[in-house]
Amino acid sequence: MTDTLIDRRDLAFQLYEVLDTENLTTRERFSEHNRDTFDAVIETADKMAREKFATHNSAADKDEPKFVNGQVEMLPQVKEAFDAYAQAGFIAGRYDYELGGMQLPESVMAACNGFFTAANPGTAGYPFLTTAAANLIRVFGNEQQKTTFLPNMLSGRFSGTMALTEPHAGSSLADIRTSASPTDEGHYLIKGAKIYISGGEQSITDNIVHMVLAKIKGAPAGVKGISLFIVPKFLVDGEGNPTERNGVSLAGLIHKLGYRGTTSTALSFGDDAPCHGYLVGEPHQGLKYMFQMMNEARVGVGFGAAVIGYRGYMHSLEYAKDRLQGRRASEKNPESPQVPIIDHADVRRMLLAQKAYSEGGLALCLYGARLMDDQHTHPDEQKRQEAGKLLDLLTPVIKAWPSEYGPKANDLAIQVYGGAGYTREYPVEQCWRDNRLNPIHEGTNGIQAMDLLGRKIWQDQSHGLQLLMQEMQVDLQAATTDRCQQWALSLSETLQQAVKVTQSLGKSLMEGDPGKTLANASCYLHLFGHIMVAWMWLRQANAASHALGSANTDDERNFYQGKLQAAQYFFHWELPTVAQDLVLLRNQDDTCLNMKSEWF
Repeated sequence: MTDTLIDRRDLAFQLYEVLDTENLTTRERFSEHNRDTFDAVIETADKMAREKFATHNSAADKDEPKFVNGQVEMLPQVKEAFDAYAQAGFIAGRYDYELGGMQLPESVMAACNGFFTAANPGTAGYPFLTTAAANLIRVFGNEQQKTTFLPNMLSGRFSGTMALTEPHAGSSLADIRTSASPTDEGHYLIKGAKIYISGGEQSITDNIVHMVLAKIKGAPAGVKGISLFIVPKFLVDGEGNPTERNGVSLAGLIHKLGYRGTTSTALSFGDDAPCHGYLVGEPHQGLKYMFQMMNEARVGVGFGAAVIGYRGYMHSLEYAKDRLQGRRASEKNPESPQVPIIDHADVRRMLLAQKAYSEGGLALCLYGARLMDDQHTHPDEQKRQEAGKLLDLLTPVIKAWPSEYGPKANDLAIQVYGGAGYTREYPVEQCWRDNRLNPIHEGTNGIQAMDLLGRKIWQDQSHGLQLLMQEMQVDLQAATTDRCQQWALSLSETLQQAVKVTQSLGKSLMEGDPGKTLANASCYLHLFGHIMVAWMWLRQANAASHALGSANTDDERNFYQGKLQAAQYFFHWELPTVAQDLVLLRNQDDTCLNMKSEWF
């Protein structure tokens, strides 16, 4: 089986030939870096992911964490991998030098983390959650909270989680019941229960820092009354060292289809002992703060879905080249040698689809990471604001499109293997099981669709959408070869139809019943996502066409031709599927809306 997690040639193409990541080194924050340092850290990530993470991926899936005598037991290799990741500086990779970080761009850190998730999504979950929780404290915490928790989290001594979901409320955060009562000592007493908390209990760090949403007694109803609290598993002294156990207890482990290496927990707060929580920022502003972590996590979910899809594609591509079966349709001699199954056109169809989904999803997520870099470090203040608006608009798409099409790529990988793909002796069935979580967590894809059509499109008088159109026009105009011009025309025509539908939907939302318009939000998300990924493929095709003429080796020519053929697949086979979405949206089809529960 291949040990290739992500094709390094493809990653270099996306980072340097499409996104011009090397140009980031002209910015003050990244001035001590160059392409060599970027490549060195990517090489380290690739090597560590293969040697420390991939080696126990299957074992952690088969021997998932267990709840024994109130404690979680897990494979020792998980801690070894987590510690190696932390010691290499990856938890703090994007942070300031003063905090022990490397001040790496989000684009480079995203690429690095892609290797770890592709290698072992379960183990990779622990450091990723820790990074996001630490960033929440860095941005919104007070100085004492930063001093107490950040060094321990960034070094990997403590881990972090996000605790939002409650058993009765699910994704409806307005209905959470976890409460926070103030004390004279300055902390709050937290009381309640949370469920599906990834990494909520484990045996790999000295402490776990839970970022918990709760309502202070007397708070306003709904989401306006939510506050954010730091709730450590162990209380800490003035120097940040763990002391006695806080009132957070593990109610049970949840057994999942995939992603088994990351514990999914039910936690109770304040049942067995007083549970101390520390208010982050202002009261009743918790959801606003948590959205930073949630949006980071949503981009991370999309990226994870893309690279797990990519991992399955790498496996099935190798298998298709090695597996001998059957003969070409033109071969009439039954005694002629069998051919590799990649010689069969239908297998190439499935591989092309995987390539289009995986590399297209990777491009979309790396574009999102680049927007983060521009939002935080672009020298022009206006450009920083514009990048932030684009990222805000696209976050639901970056989360949802790869998490729909990454599992579809894995499904095709199983099909390429045939019967072998359905067995546990081969890795692609686990890829699918692991990836199947991604359309669900951090807000289901249905929620992302509602967010996109119900909110994001219209924010700031649709300024984000206008900026996106301007960005796309640059690449439409840059399509100068015959093939790229044809694809640019197809994308432009689809875009014009989408704009008209969007205007019509906006009018309906303002004047009519929003329920009717939002009933088909998933169609709008599919339309929008396919347009975005078509744009990503046009960008790649433009770059490949430009480079093909100067390519001086067969490997390079084959690489660029492969990019162009995958772009052709997306424009010929995938983009036309939005025609159905356009019809349903134009007509504001009421099939689903008017179906009654009694009729099922």
